[in-house]
Amino acid sequence: MPNKKTGQRKKAEKQKARQKVIRDGVRARKDCITLAPSNGKMECDKCGRLQKNRAFCYFCESLQRLPCCAECGKVKCMLKTGDCVIRHPGVFTSGTAMVGAICDFCEAWICHGRKCLSVRPCTCPLADAVCFECERSIWSHGGRIFTCSFCDNFLCEDDQFEHQASCQILERDDYKCASCNRIGQHSCLRCKICYCDDHVRRKGIKYDKNSPLPCPKCGYETTETKGMSMSTKTHKYGANAREPDNYAEPKWYQADEEEEDEDEEEDP
Repeated sequence: MPNKKTGQRKKAEKQKARQKVIRDGVRARKDCITLAPSNGKMECDKCGRLQKNRAFCYFCESLQRLPCCAECGKVKCMLKTGDCVIRHPGVFTSGTAMVGAICDFCEAWICHGRKCLSVRPCTCPLADAVCFECERSIWSHGGRIFTCSFCDNFLCEDDQFEHQASCQILERDDYKCASCNRIGQHSCLRCKICYCDDHVRRKGIKYDKNSPLPCPKCGYETTETKGMSMSTKTHKYGANAREPDNYAEPKWYQADEEEEDEDEEEDP
């Protein structure tokens, strides 16, 4: 007969299951982060600038006429009886009468629904949304947030195209494995390193056949090098390392000028 679980054990298992549900939900919402209500487009009523969904305008700090909930995406509460913290029987609420709080991570309104208020802080997909290139958070710029399709890092609206154009470049001069001299068949797009079939697998760890192999260094999913348009790091030496200057004087002309200056100094 199995031992009876204590209250502390039950509480720990319940908390573990809840954390797993939260992690799976955040991971699923990160895949469609562009469709999240907290990352939607918003046009300011006062200055007319397009920006991310916010409680207040990032540029003129004005309050919006119709705020949108960051969790459920509704603009008007039409629930006569529900989980609303503020009861409004027979009345449809909108504007500031619909909101209940502001999310600390995405800076957007949360409606007065009990579920949205209790779940939103744990499931916000923009909780750690810091741009990989410029290292700016949501509070430091007014644009939307995107994720790179290769390395899955957060990108701001200004750097998304420049980063994705140069994301498939390895930090090496060749395609060889980082641990041996063989050609790497698996590439990690976060570490920018290739691994062969032997060194991509760790000893004592079982891997799923249907899922891609994780990177031994960071744990991110690796991709086959032949299936991507990977390129290596290039170095420019000599004259290729600097931009051509069409207005620069040749060296022989500079040497003649120096000789003329010396002759003028020698003459009394």
